[in-house]
Amino acid sequence: MYSIIQSGCPLGIDGMLVSVEADIGNGLPGLSLVGYLASSVREAGDRVRTALKNSGYSLPPRRITVSLSPADIRKDGAGYDLAIAAALLCSMEVIPSEGLEDYLILGELGLDGSVRGIPGVLPVAHFAAKKGIRKLIVPEANVEEASCIEGILVYGVSHLYQMICFLNGELNISAAQYHPDDRNLPYAEHDMADIRGQHVMKHGMEIAVAGFHNILLAGAAGAGKSLLAKCLPGIMPPMTYEEQLELTKIYSVAGLLPPGEGLMRIRPFRSPHTNVSLSAMLGGGAVPKPGEVSLASHGVLFLDYHDII
Repeated sequence: MYSIIQSGCPLGIDGMLVSVEADIGNGLPGLSLVGYLASSVREAGDRVRTALKNSGYSLPPRRITVSLSPADIRKDGAGYDLAIAAALLCSMEVIPSEGLEDYLILGELGLDGSVRGIPGVLPVAHFAAKKGIRKLIVPEANVEEASCIEGILVYGVSHLYQMICFLNGELNISAAQYHPDDRNLPYAEHDMADIRGQHVMKHGMEIAVAGFHNILLAGAAGAGKSLLAKCLPGIMPPMTYEEQLELTKIYSVAGLLPPGEGLMRIRPFRSPHTNVSLSAMLGGGAVPKPGEVSLASHGVLFLDYHDII
């Protein structure tokens, strides 16, 4: 039997939909995964098979093919595990196929069937909402992150069996959805009001921040340059929702978003070491990740070169 489940993956700081197709037919028993897959995705076959077994379901001794499309884009990461399991369960007629087209499913599976959090959920959720998908099944650790997007219902699961019961209508899971954050902004770590003296420097920095200009600080060691720089996020205006969303996408893709955290509401302060590599500064690497320049978006990038001048 053939089935299809919608999943997704980050593409830069945006998202992309990935269709997970499963077919169980006649032939030599085996599980084959295709679709330009990295080794972390190919290993999903063993993870999913064992997770299903430990959840009370065994794959039939038939020819099983799972395809992740589009096939011309490389797939990486363990975020497809839950969608692959759902597609197999649908082909095995354990869960109904009706209504599954309304869901997008993300999550990594442990061998015991537990569902683990993954990076990059927010960009995928944002892209899914643009494409008209209104229901997401994600790990519980990613619920706050995914529910930052308006117009979608987010269902958090902690175990594969929990998802099966939910899709079969045997379990009710409360949906998390976007609601405007009316809480007071958290305080910045450093407050310029606590700094005594340096009135001219503080006044100049306030003028520069008001126009979002760059600042060059020069002076003797211990004059307070670094401390004043750390106070800059506290005097910058609050971020708009669009700025918060863009910054949270960057940190989500980089895997630096704290578990259970929603939108980032404080402007970042990044202070890379003087020996930082080019890829760490600008981004990139074997598995491309945002660099310090991107992580400082809408905030402060502090470059301290006092030890080499």
